[in-house]
Amino acid sequence: CDFVLDRPFVAKHRKELLSTVDGDVLEIGFGTGLNLAYYPEHVHKITVVDPNPGMQRQARRRIDCSGIEVDQRLLSSKELPFDDQIFDCVVSTWTLCSIPDVERAMRELYRVLKRGGRFLFLEHGLSDIPKVQTWQRRLNWLQQFIAGCRLDLNFRELLAEQPFAAVEIENFYLEKTPKTHGFMYQGVATK
Repeated sequence: CDFVLDRPFVAKHRKELLSTVDGDVLEIGFGTGLNLAYYPEHVHKITVVDPNPGMQRQARRRIDCSGIEVDQRLLSSKELPFDDQIFDCVVSTWTLCSIPDVERAMRELYRVLKRGGRFLFLEHGLSDIPKVQTWQRRLNWLQQFIAGCRLDLNFRELLAEQPFAAVEIENFYLEKTPKTHGFMYQGVATK
């Protein structure tokens, strides 16, 4: 994860996405803590979940250097142990593509968001160009084998399955990345 996602051309998108985070924050797919450096200064505490114990150990160094109190939970986003409507923001960066039952995880994210709460996302997925889509579907099995994530996640459809009051979404191709892997969905969905 660090090798691929800890690059300056990726960091600028993290920084942009996280610039408006506030209140009680839940980050899913925390990984090695790459987002920590980009949370605004007023964020002093976040709750994070990730099912991978190896990532949790690697994240410790970033947590210790961040100045942010991190309530780190070793679990999947498919079944969150939190009450309904308790988070102001839920953050997901390059995570949903790796969750086998992503629809269930989305229902959980929606459930724990307060009314008026925001789901901030930066995810890769299914391109809007048919030729690229064809190649994404062809390469999907290999991507799942090597990286444990999907290339063909239709993020717009996934968002549409939840009754968000408003969705702002921007699509772009991540620079220095093959089109099959670099079609991005970045934005905010408000409950």
